[in-house]
Amino acid sequence: MEKVNRVRVIQTARDTGERFTAKADLLLDQVTPEKIPSVEVDAQQEFQVIYGFGGAFTETAAYVFAHLEPEKQAQILNAYFHPQQGIGYRFGRVHMNSSDFSLGSYSCDDIVGDVELKYFNIERDKRFVLPLLKAAQKVKGEPLKLLVSTWSPPAWMKTNRRMAEGGKLKAEYRETWALFFAKFIKAYEGEGVPVWGLTVQNEPDATQTWESCRFTAEEERNFIRDYLGPVLIREGLSDKKIMAWDHNRDLLYERAKVILGDEETAKYVWGMAFHWYSAEQFDNVRKTREAFPEKNLIFTEGCLEGGVKLGQWDRGEHYAHNIIGDLTHGANAWLDWNLLVDPSGGPNHVANFCDAPIVADPVTNQVYYQSSYYYIGHFSKFVQPGACRIHCWADDPRLETVAFKNPDRTIATVVFNPTDEQCRFQLKIDGRGTVVNSLPHSIVTYLK
Repeated sequence: MEKVNRVRVIQTARDTGERFTAKADLLLDQVTPEKIPSVEVDAQQEFQVIYGFGGAFTETAAYVFAHLEPEKQAQILNAYFHPQQGIGYRFGRVHMNSSDFSLGSYSCDDIVGDVELKYFNIERDKRFVLPLLKAAQKVKGEPLKLLVSTWSPPAWMKTNRRMAEGGKLKAEYRETWALFFAKFIKAYEGEGVPVWGLTVQNEPDATQTWESCRFTAEEERNFIRDYLGPVLIREGLSDKKIMAWDHNRDLLYERAKVILGDEETAKYVWGMAFHWYSAEQFDNVRKTREAFPEKNLIFTEGCLEGGVKLGQWDRGEHYAHNIIGDLTHGANAWLDWNLLVDPSGGPNHVANFCDAPIVADPVTNQVYYQSSYYYIGHFSKFVQPGACRIHCWADDPRLETVAFKNPDRTIATVVFNPTDEQCRFQLKIDGRGTVVNSLPHSIVTYLK
């Protein structure tokens, strides 16, 4: 079989038991005259760079991990972070101060009025989160691209005097809060865990029963321009990537116009971050990409709420649909939420239980791999850091697809079939093709 026209096939399908299963190689021959739908890839049309995939090192995930036996811990670390044995996660996200997926509400400085942050510390992170991060780095063989996000400043810095239920950052603490970010980054790096970037505020347009803090677009713009950006430069942290918004796609473009439309603010901002907890609205990702082509777009959080549903296949399909939609419309990276939860979907100190790609039971030491783990892996395992998205389209509306050119010149094409039907189609890459069958409820990565 000619190497240049050989295509590896890796398949996951609901009804076969196949999970990342290598199938027989395909040979791309001349295009068949058979009149069937096609999936066509044009490697000459290049779009945005892909930096990688990852998930969140919440206190919840780290706590569950810490209470498993060493053999299961090693299995999970390999599953996520090993570049060959696992799905090759490259990104991580941590919460600065508590989030809903913490064991309780806390901050790194609860001393009221400590504007110089003399009592700032990350002792809480040293219990569970930092050990998990260090273990992941060791398996990966290099530091992760770690993103810091915050759900709320300490209660004493806020108008409502609580970390939960919204409120705003008091004006007199804006300088202190910017310094808080710098101290957190330096403290992590002092522990041997480099920080790659940060978001200004998790979900700034939401008032939640858990940790939350509201910023209007203008308030976020001004905080970045007048405080956060200058403070990070002053503290020798100008290499850290600042991302704005960190909320749903619905208002991504509107927020970007305010933040990136201000020339002084834009010079500090590396890109925009977004979530999926609203209508799909992938077009807002496209509009933001087209309006600000020099900036970056990262999906930083998505999970399925309502607790764990073991074995529910459509949960993985929800991920595939969103990953394809976001990457097709211009995203550069894609991060899941919790790496790990227990069978309840927690622990979560406000009972906001959610699912995760890996579920582990510290009582029985059992580990469960959900469909979402495999569906994410069909991208993260085969799309190399530095790949670029290339032109790909399917003329069968039942199929969803996206393709990438890797730095080693291999082409990865993902074809997702969420229907109950087998779909016969012609796979064409740069004008050469072959006929294949897409199984019901399957996802396949083709590597040329």
